[in-house]
Amino acid sequence: MSDPNAENSEVCAPFDPEPALPAHRPPPGACDCHAHIVERRKEFPFAGNRSYTPSPASLTAYQHMLGRLGLHRAVIVQPSFYGTDNRVTMQAISKAGSDFRAVVVTDENISDRDLLQLNSSGARGARINLLFKGGSGIKDLPRYAARLGEIGWHIQFLVDVSHNNDSLWQTLKHLPCDLVFDHMGHVPVHKGTGNAGFQKLLRFLDTGKVWVKLSGAYRITAEPKPPYHDTAPFARLLIENCPDRMLWGTDWPHPQIPVPMPNDGALLDLLWRWVQDDLTYAKILKDNPAQLYGFG
Repeated sequence: MSDPNAENSEVCAPFDPEPALPAHRPPPGACDCHAHIVERRKEFPFAGNRSYTPSPASLTAYQHMLGRLGLHRAVIVQPSFYGTDNRVTMQAISKAGSDFRAVVVTDENISDRDLLQLNSSGARGARINLLFKGGSGIKDLPRYAARLGEIGWHIQFLVDVSHNNDSLWQTLKHLPCDLVFDHMGHVPVHKGTGNAGFQKLLRFLDTGKVWVKLSGAYRITAEPKPPYHDTAPFARLLIENCPDRMLWGTDWPHPQIPVPMPNDGALLDLLWRWVQDDLTYAKILKDNPAQLYGFG
């Protein structure tokens, strides 16, 4: 049966079903901090105003990938194409167990009861997507952040920081909760590491409440396949500035990417290329996620 919400949105390429073994194995307790689960069933309709239509990506297939890469923990992030319907994301972490957490999408008027229910079920943050249609549009960000901060949540931003929106930075600076930036700030490599917005992100790390995901290299590169050499300066600057606030994620199943589908083993190898140090590698893959997402 065709999806009644499909409209004319682009259908994404499927993930590589044969993840390669990484060259450098991760430590026990390592975490994939950014992935999505996609159920193509009529009881989970996609948002009608989405930017793209994903291919199926089941929890079983995702756990197969984790096992091949040697990853034991995961954070499932609510994608834009489900809007604020978090059922697929929350059902996935419920089935997967205590080594999984979630980042959800809500509107700013969510009740305290519903927020606490999400928290007790394993959600630890809320995502605000400023790049793709279907994500939440929060009008009163300070109030929303205060509510999340009260229960120990963070706000995760999908935003291109190279746009250097001064009013947004001023607002973010004073929010009373931790902040997480997806995909290294999503700065296209041709803008360079000297870009004012990227430099602000580096300085923002000094606030002690900002985290950055070393993910989505293929979203900012000008190269067709790993190891995406042109993204290394961005990743290494972030790591050098604040290794204690870096996270890593596959971005599986890699929806809406502009380059050929990468293999997830190659993506984990990217992190080792950037780090080349066992202590920092373990910090980014295990210790930092344990702190932010509350893994035991």
